[in-house]
Amino acid sequence: MIIKDKSELKSGKVLIDFWAEWCGPCNIAKPTVEKFGEETEELKVYFCNVDKDNDMAIEFGIKSIPMLIYLEDGQIKNKGAGVLTAAQLTNLINPN
Repeated sequence: MIIKDKSELKSGKVLIDFWAEWCGPCNIAKPTVEKFGEETEELKVYFCNVDKDNDMAIEFGIKSIPMLIYLEDGQIKNKGAGVLTAAQLTNLINPN
């Protein structure tokens, strides 16, 4: 499920995709992340445009994009950088 409200980041399983419109790799990765979010039960996906929400990027210590951060109930559980495949996204949210 794709969410647009940051208030939903503190509960449940959330994957945050930090991106920017000018970032080629971000634009390549976005459709895969969107599809993954729609197909993965109980997972919420939030897209944070670092140019429009720089405060959030700073809060999470984002230094390069694309960057994915996986949260469970507001706590960081895992991170992944670059263009990830669906299998890599699965491993990101299920590291065991």
